[in-house]
Formats: sequence, structure tokens, C-alpha cells
Amino acid sequence: MTGFLILLGIVGVAAAFVVSLYNRLVKLRNRMKNAFAQIDVQLKRRYDLIPNLVETAKGYLAHERETLEAVIAARGAAMTGLQQVAGDPTNQNAMRGLASAEGQLGGALGRLLAVAEAYPDLKANQNMMQLTEELTSTENKVSFARQAYNDSVTLYNTACETIPTSFIAGGFGFKTGELFAIEDAAQREAPRVSFD
Repeated sequence: MTGFLILLGIVGVAAAFVVSLYNRLVKLRNRMKNAFAQIDVQLKRRYDLIPNLVETAKGYLAHERETLEAVIAARGAAMTGLQQVAGDPTNQNAMRGLASAEGQLGGALGRLLAVAEAYPDLKANQNMMQLTEELTSTENKVSFARQAYNDSVTLYNTACETIPTSFIAGGFGFKTGELFAIEDAAQREAPRVSFD
């Protein structure tokens, strides 16, 4: 009888340990998803600003149609990438696709803003100045949200990959997350806006 109670106690402690590790992984995964939701909010705000920016610039940049179309196309690709990642931030291919699309969008926006610098009337337009200021503010918020997300992913991945939690992660199908990193250093920087 004593042996049975000891065995039952060992099984109980082991089960409590497994449950504790499982719950820790769930908490870390949910933090990661929440951190991505913050990126999602800021990126959607950014995507909402871009058509207004393009419409404002369109009247002044009649000869720069290719630049405007590149911005709209890059925005569409980035929005598609965001939708693919939003459902599952652990989908590594979708996250890489989003990072690539975001890099292309950042490059296209940078070209648009560089072209806009050459048009004094556009630079003086109050709507354009307000939109570029909002875009710059949003870019900063995206950067902070991306850093918080990457921190959450790192904590979650570390838990998934270290012993003994890795056994629980593998046994219950926890997948590691992908960092939201933009590869091209030039595309990592927020578009610089200066309408002095």
C-alpha cells in the first residue's frame, strides 16, 4: 500500500510538472500572439494612411505615375502578407513573406517621399505634411511593436527549445515563432520625411 501511495505521489508530481510547463508555453505563445496583434494594429493604420498620401501626391506628381503605382502595389502585397500571418504568427513562411513585402513597401514609400521633395507645391501642401507626419509616427510605432514582438518570440522560442520544456513543446505540437525581421538594412529604416 505504501509503495502504491509513493508511486501515486510521484505520478502526481510529474503530472503537475508537465502541466506547469505546458501552461508556461501557452502563456508565452499567447504573449507572442498579442505582441503580433499590436504590430497588426499599427500596420493597418499605416496601410490606411498610404492611399491618402498617394491621392494627395497624385495631383502634383502626374509624371511619377510609376512611383505611385509601385506604392499601391507594395501596399497590396503587404496587406496580403499581414492577413496570412495574422491567423498564425508561428507560420514561418508567411512571416518571411510579410517581412519581405514590408521591406518592399518601405522602399516604395521612401522613393515616393524622395520624389515629393522635388515638388515645392507638394511639400507646402498641409494635407501632405500632416499625412507624412502621421506616417512617420506610425513607422516609429511599428518599429517599437516589432521589437516587442521579436522579444516575445525569442522568449517563446527559448522555452520551446530548452530542456525539459522542449519535450512538452514537441509532444503537444508547439511550433517556434519567426522573428519579424527586415533583411535589407536600407529598408529597415523608416522613410525620412523632411518638408522644411
